[in-house]
Amino acid sequence: GAGGKGVWGKLGSELVEADVDMNDPNYDSDSLDNGDIELKTIIPEMSDEEIQKDTEPIVLEYFEHGDTAEAALAFDELNCGTKRYLIVVFAVEIAMEHKPSHREMTSVLISDLYGRIVTQKDIARAFEGLLKNLPDLVLDTPDAATVLGNFIARAVADDCLPPKFVQICKDKVTCDHARQALSRADTLLSMKHGLVRLDNVWGVGGGLRPVKYLTRQMTLLLQEYLSSGDLQEATRCLLDLEVPHFHHELVYEAVVMTIEAINGHTEELMCKLLKSLYAAIIITPDMMERGFLRVYEDMPDICLDVPLAYTVLERFVERCQKGGFVTDEVIKKMPSRGRKRFVSEGDGGRIKSHDFV
Repeated sequence: GAGGKGVWGKLGSELVEADVDMNDPNYDSDSLDNGDIELKTIIPEMSDEEIQKDTEPIVLEYFEHGDTAEAALAFDELNCGTKRYLIVVFAVEIAMEHKPSHREMTSVLISDLYGRIVTQKDIARAFEGLLKNLPDLVLDTPDAATVLGNFIARAVADDCLPPKFVQICKDKVTCDHARQALSRADTLLSMKHGLVRLDNVWGVGGGLRPVKYLTRQMTLLLQEYLSSGDLQEATRCLLDLEVPHFHHELVYEAVVMTIEAINGHTEELMCKLLKSLYAAIIITPDMMERGFLRVYEDMPDICLDVPLAYTVLERFVERCQKGGFVTDEVIKKMPSRGRKRFVSEGDGGRIKSHDFV
């Protein structure tokens, strides 16, 4: 017989494949050796610290090349799992410590990652987290609340966040910084044609801005500097414009403003500013020279409005020469009073010394 309980069973029964009971406590899926089983490598979900560590180089490289598709491919390789929202959190935190043009790039990146790497829920969760983190963020970025408000408004304008997001968060937050950020976003979104204007919430990047706009910003920068005497703030404003190729305009505006002021205090402040920017290699010798030479070319017109223009110019150039930031070429080419050309026809091409009558 086949035997009963506790015996070996019928002879040859060990050769017959037994039915597998998956509910059996002794069931071991690894022991199955048939074609229906496929083994896959399971990579554990990354920790918050690992995501932050891997996100930073991707974002910084993106700031260099500006290719959102390349950044998306890099993010796709990260095993973030349910923590994909952290990509947005860390990208915004990095952008806060960078220039307005980088913040613009980050807004574009978030928009391009939406639907591919992150969902609307991920983006909403990210901004909710950032609102909670504001007390810490303002320690490194004092205007973090305003910056975050801009990011939220832009995300709504780009359809990455629902319009009701701002109001929902307003009802939940208790932190003053978070309220400030949401109030900023609400104000931007409430403006007439707000959604359209938010395309430029960070300003147009660097050299893409119109020349008139840049000239106006430099004039305002100089006026503010003359009022406050704050060198550091003036330097920051100039760097924020991100137009090193246009710094000759600042030199030009500074010299013209000095001539029009006919004021020793203004001459002293402007000389101090130009010297500081020159010493920090923010304004290069070439830009400095171009700025002064442009003033020289316009002197016949300037002196129509300012009769003492040549006298003030001579005094200012001599002050700048003592400051050590104008070249001999700039000094040699300084025009004489009432002369549009710098070289007299009858002196054999010799550069005239600056003779002021």
